[in-house]
Amino acid sequence: MREIDVRHMGRERVICCYELGDGVIIDPGPQSSEDTLIEALGGEAPRAIVLTHIHLDHAGATGSLVRRWPDTPVYVHERGAPHLLDPSKLWASASQLWPDDMDERWGEAVPVPEENITLVGEGDSIFGMRVAYTPGHASHHVSYLHEDSGYAFVGDVAGVRVPPVNHTLMPTPPPDIDVEAWMDSLALVESWAPRAIAVTHFGAKDDVTATLEEARSELRKWAGVARDTSEEEFEARFHEDLASRIDNEAALASITQASDPRLEYAGLARYWRKLGDERHPR
Repeated sequence: MREIDVRHMGRERVICCYELGDGVIIDPGPQSSEDTLIEALGGEAPRAIVLTHIHLDHAGATGSLVRRWPDTPVYVHERGAPHLLDPSKLWASASQLWPDDMDERWGEAVPVPEENITLVGEGDSIFGMRVAYTPGHASHHVSYLHEDSGYAFVGDVAGVRVPPVNHTLMPTPPPDIDVEAWMDSLALVESWAPRAIAVTHFGAKDDVTATLEEARSELRKWAGVARDTSEEEFEARFHEDLASRIDNEAALASITQASDPRLEYAGLARYWRKLGDERHPR
């Protein structure tokens, strides 16, 4: 297994694509960073592109890579597939959040032809990996356990933790955040007893138990903060918490690029609205 740093927006340790020994890649990252990925692959087509979910930081390059290498198969959950076929809604939503730097941040929206897409879900097995449905961060999120190595490729399920800082943040952007489902997904990953947990932001972690427990703790904590505060208060708490834990400026910049407090609050506030919390009126 190889970690490929796609150097999103020129910054190290923000987004990690994984390459298995047989040429399969997991989560190629955004289209804006695909040149770095292509160079890392030596200009050779991957055997397949496997996706944990279709958010732009994980899957944005998929259509462009398939356009370059038309025989490349793509594996994705059925709920994510429509956004690969037609990324316009996903792109329009992202444009509202980043109106001024879409090109630099995410690049070009390129659809994936239907014939390239294979659907995967709970109980499937592909390329020596067990597939599990792991919602919570996204309703179409899946994770993969590589049977031979014991590595669990979990996308965003176990959060954001950028070396050398040993602190986890939970990415909670709208629209799909479901705290209960997320807790179940963390329990499922733990039941695999993996040798290591490979997260997109950033790298493989071999302290599995501690990683999953911190993910649970941080998810509970920030869900509670979002329930009880305004957006401004949430952002202030977020930055205060990071400043108290992290004195590495490069790591702090990478973490905040991968975990935007505006989005974290928006996703959790939407979650509480769905539950009918009066502090977050519809």
